[in-house]
Amino acid sequence: MILVTTSGTGSMDQYASALAERLPEVRQLPTNVYEHSVRRFNQSLVSAGTLRSLYLDVEFVRLLRAQDDAIHFPNHHLARYGRFLKQPYVVTVHDLIRYFDLQRRTPLIHRPNLRDRLYLGLDYGGIRHASAVIAVSLTTKADLVEHLGVDESSVHVVYEGVDHRQFRPVDARPFEFPYLLFVGSEQPRKNLAALIEAFARLKRSGAHPDLRLVKVGAPGGRESNFREETQRLVEKYRVSESVILDDRVHPEALPAYYAGAECTVMPSLYEGFGFPVLEAMACGSPVVASSGGSLPEIAGDAAALVSPRDPEAIAVAIGRVITDRAYREGLRVRGVQRAAEFTWERAARETQRVYDLVSEVPAPARRAMPLL
Repeated sequence: MILVTTSGTGSMDQYASALAERLPEVRQLPTNVYEHSVRRFNQSLVSAGTLRSLYLDVEFVRLLRAQDDAIHFPNHHLARYGRFLKQPYVVTVHDLIRYFDLQRRTPLIHRPNLRDRLYLGLDYGGIRHASAVIAVSLTTKADLVEHLGVDESSVHVVYEGVDHRQFRPVDARPFEFPYLLFVGSEQPRKNLAALIEAFARLKRSGAHPDLRLVKVGAPGGRESNFREETQRLVEKYRVSESVILDDRVHPEALPAYYAGAECTVMPSLYEGFGFPVLEAMACGSPVVASSGGSLPEIAGDAAALVSPRDPEAIAVAIGRVITDRAYREGLRVRGVQRAAEFTWERAARETQRVYDLVSEVPAPARRAMPLL
């Protein structure tokens, strides 16, 4: 098996790196095609950027065709290249968020343009034709079966892990004041709008005058000005002086952000997995999480689960975590225990089992799509 590893610092890039580190006998195929072509959403179909992306795509397919073994694409957007191959390939699917954006009037990220639709069609066709599919949660597996019609027997659930060398309880905090922590982008699916409204309700109550909301992470992709909407909401709810937008936090500093928070809040409308929940738990931060998507599956009974569409309920849940010491401590203890179940070592072992299954079953003759 050959594992494609991608450049970049996103969660799907880190997934490939984490597996590569723990599967030393698996050959790696490094590429920057994900960073410089695949991730270029909302790019015009007729543009210089699209021509540059097409050149990178063709060169990458030629590189893949020259390989003498099965390929593992570590994220679902790389599945578009599988349709051009004759050799077997495995795809890891992290979520179907952009598939849902093809169907929804209100997007979870951004409404796909014509170029996006063409490429996403190749992505989902590539998933359907894979020799095996790895889903990072039962939620994602169910979506694959229901929405893409993938044969359930070909989908293997392998949970992602937490790097416990990095994410652990630490005796440090980046701020002296009490704060809520949100880690992630500002795409609509992350539901930061509901958290800002819930935070404003807490501030208006007068019970938490010194409380602040710290948001860590870049706004999102190039396809929309997500930060502009965040700033509009902060001004609308009159909490500008109490909200800190920290775009870039060094990975080594992130555990202190988690450990020092009153609680970490993840009110997402949809997640295929949800790293911040487990990272927070591993660092001893109580978690308030959405009852939607995969988060209840990942968090188990170690988080306060709440409807993501009810800002008042989010505010009440946060308030209880802050004021009820016994409840807070119970979440913290269960969270550390829950996070310990998710390791990259386990993910690597279970991924290897999928590789073994693919190698044991003779690959049917595959008709590759022509390359230009």
